[in-house]
Amino acid sequence: MSEDESRDEQARREDTPSRRRQIVRRVVIGLSILVLVLSSALVVAYKKLEGNINVMQINLGKDRPTKVKVEGPKEPLNILLLGSDNRDGTNIGGDTPGLSDTTILLHLSADRKRAYGVSLPRDAMVERPECATKNGKNKVPGGLTQFNAAYAIGGPACTIKTVEHLTDIRIDHFVVINFAGFKDMVNAINGVTVCVPKEVNDDVGHIHLPKGTYKVNGNQALDYVRVRHDIGAPNGDIGRMKRQQSFIAAMVQKVVSKGTLANPVRLYKFLDAATASLTTDSQFANLKELASLGSSLKDIGLDNVQFITVPNRPYPPDLNRLEWAPEAKDVWRKMRFDRPLGRLGADAVTPGRPGGTPSPSPSPDTSPSGSPSQDTATAEQKRKQAAEEAGLCA
Repeated sequence: MSEDESRDEQARREDTPSRRRQIVRRVVIGLSILVLVLSSALVVAYKKLEGNINVMQINLGKDRPTKVKVEGPKEPLNILLLGSDNRDGTNIGGDTPGLSDTTILLHLSADRKRAYGVSLPRDAMVERPECATKNGKNKVPGGLTQFNAAYAIGGPACTIKTVEHLTDIRIDHFVVINFAGFKDMVNAINGVTVCVPKEVNDDVGHIHLPKGTYKVNGNQALDYVRVRHDIGAPNGDIGRMKRQQSFIAAMVQKVVSKGTLANPVRLYKFLDAATASLTTDSQFANLKELASLGSSLKDIGLDNVQFITVPNRPYPPDLNRLEWAPEAKDVWRKMRFDRPLGRLGADAVTPGRPGGTPSPSPSPDTSPSGSPSQDTATAEQKRKQAAEEAGLCA
């Protein structure tokens, strides 16, 4: 090697650490910028999602049920979920008339090992307490009326007062979901699969659904959970609630699936649609509280989340209406003392099963001849009848 070549080689060796340091410095700077950009994006996204939530201040007064102290790392949580028929999501707390098409009282146990939601029929005749109007300027005397009239009179506040009056259960939080947001939530997760047992042509609600198992998006999903005529039992409210329970269970199942959680774009779209559709109390109107609720449900496990309908029967003076059956007291007693539903959850819908289907019937008992027993056959017949009356596939 010549003297010049030797000097060049020495220079290259001396320059190599310097180049490496420059490369490392550039990589570090690039990563720092990337982290800064991502952090800024996350902050913006967080503020955007939290800013979506509409907050409503309500005054429920001091005459409310007291919570029963139970053992557990946390307190039981009772959340009233309301579906508003204000399709554009506006004027939830204003003077605009509106009804709550869906009301579910959701209970999370103190040990966070189980959760169950109880649907309350909108057409049930109940004793409503005195309520203030939505603008708070006037009082409306209580009395026997249809359940969802409480929402029309005083919005969430009157509905909470009515539920607490009827159940002796203290409501911790409320959440109102408007139908416009509901459609966007379904679209954000690329639809939900449903099973319609027969073709639906509801000329009253202008709802038309084909027969079969298929995926519904947006408007069609809203039609599925709202249809009351031309499907199910004569009193369409009960069937509709069971379809709503099955749909919610199927949607929850899809949201917690890897396909949604592992897809940042889809997950953000869902969260954006969900938060934009919510109206809730000030204590619950932040992502930390809502994320805690979602985490609790995830930790509980979908198999331990149940949806039932409050026990009910036809209202004798008007068979087109309902009334709560005496067994309803058993449901509220279990919820108040933070106990499992037990036999009251025998026909519960759960997100832990495909399509949110009701709990399966017990394993068949067999007669000496090896054929299913009469009791098992009767139970299966009742299950199919219940599914038919709800407008669900058996």
